[in-house]
Amino acid sequence: MENDFNNNHINRRIFLIVLDSFGIGYEPDAGLYGDVGSNTLHTIAKSAKFTAPMMLKLGLFNIDGVGELFKEPLPFGIYGRLQEQSIGKDTTVGHWEIAGIISERELPTYPNGFPDEVIEQFKQATGKDILCNLPYSGTDVLRDYGKQHIETGKLIVYTSGDSVFQIAAHEEIVLVENLYEYCRFARKILAGKHEVGRVIARPFRGEYPEFYRTENRHDFSLIPPGPTVLDALEQAGYDTYGIGKISDIFARKGILHTQPTRNNADGMQILLEMQKKSFSGLCFVNLVDFDMLYGHRNDVDGYANAISKFDQFLKGFIEQMQEKDILMITADHGCDPGYPGTDHTREYVPFLAYGKELHQGISLGTRKSFSDIAATIQDIFNIEIITQGKSFKQIILK
Repeated sequence: MENDFNNNHINRRIFLIVLDSFGIGYEPDAGLYGDVGSNTLHTIAKSAKFTAPMMLKLGLFNIDGVGELFKEPLPFGIYGRLQEQSIGKDTTVGHWEIAGIISERELPTYPNGFPDEVIEQFKQATGKDILCNLPYSGTDVLRDYGKQHIETGKLIVYTSGDSVFQIAAHEEIVLVENLYEYCRFARKILAGKHEVGRVIARPFRGEYPEFYRTENRHDFSLIPPGPTVLDALEQAGYDTYGIGKISDIFARKGILHTQPTRNNADGMQILLEMQKKSFSGLCFVNLVDFDMLYGHRNDVDGYANAISKFDQFLKGFIEQMQEKDILMITADHGCDPGYPGTDHTREYVPFLAYGKELHQGISLGTRKSFSDIAATIQDIFNIEIITQGKSFKQIILK
């Protein structure tokens, strides 16, 4: 079967879905991050809103360390857990590691706000004064500074537990394209020791106190410091699709086709449309609502309900998979909505896979790096593995 698999890889489609922040238990080094005891999955599984029969059948609760709560006697998927080797628990380094890069330095964070040297350069470049300059929740910062922003025209600059420089502005005060230009100025300024992972435009609308963020968010990310699975596939002539914020995270490097999404529902609808497309390569998807709307806002029931909606989508998606399609599901970090604080949590992430040419009910145990996913994808497409990680192709193929 394996020879046939390799000889026909050119018609292969892999759908790699990242459930943003869906951790499954704190990692051995969680103490370095203040995250001992965090477990996003266990927190939401206690909610009455949690129901995930398809992921259970794939083997979610059969994964090492997850526990016996809903263990499936005959799982039909490939299942395992992945440990992050990169330093940090940021969206950027998590996705980079999934794509094959292990980050050996932590991207800078600013628990006390950005230093004067950065802010002064930003003010000179934009000609705009600023408000806030502190770590803040994205909704709270609008409540506390939105009215003053409208009255003065000053930009709201804030950060979080992540390596981010965020700029919020009302769309009727600052045109979205102008906000993007201010972000480009910030991206150039934030270099060297201040090289944050992402500069994020956060446009909003509404009237005080009912402000709301719009769907015109845009991330200006660092260029990945090395080759990714996306580069490897592009060099070999395969299609690469980035759905959601994937294109932003990788600064579009290695991505031939990109499509932003408004929310999880939009992302899942695009995935169903992608199933109807004829292509050979990788469709790499991020579903961000788990993290942005529920994890950071400590909304346990909201997170549980969002997972349940994804599971409902998953049933239909699996039913429509073609003979040579492979589905992979993972996450980039944790964000336990029941854990103290609102930041990401240093957790193992799940790996679930299904395909008609894959074994059923196979445990991968605990893999030492997210980057094993990248190596496996390259191996499946029978191309040179130019990223970090160890392939588990031989384990999962029939």
